[in-house]
Amino acid sequence: MRYIAKGVRAVSDREYRVLAAFRYTLRHFLRFSEQAAESVGLTPHQHQALLAVRGAEGPVTVGALAEQLQVRHHSAVGLVDRLVRGGLLERRAVPADRRAVRLALTARGGRLLERLTAAHRQELSRIRADLIRPLEHLGH
Repeated sequence: MRYIAKGVRAVSDREYRVLAAFRYTLRHFLRFSEQAAESVGLTPHQHQALLAVRGAEGPVTVGALAEQLQVRHHSAVGLVDRLVRGGLLERRAVPADRRAVRLALTARGGRLLERLTAAHRQELSRIRADLIRPLEHLGH
């Protein structure tokens, strides 16, 4: 057994193969997702934003969306602006705090996201084993 640092086991050839297979499957899914979004006229970030708003457990602010997407606040503002102009998202004022704004899908945004999500669910079902199998083998 080779060691990288004292007390740390070296990565085996098998683990490299498992990680490579896992990354391939992830990248395949991400490419599928990008193409699905583009097929309905969205960018991948726009799709992710709609999904983040719909999938949140509570109200979503632009700041929370920026965190969810791991982008800077001003980038999230621009993304939200484009989605609002496209009729897919709306800003809703919070009556108790006039400075606060919550994001919500429009009916059109909801229908588009539902179509995309159904396609993603089907693709994930198809590649499920390819995603899970490598995780079961890591560290063994």
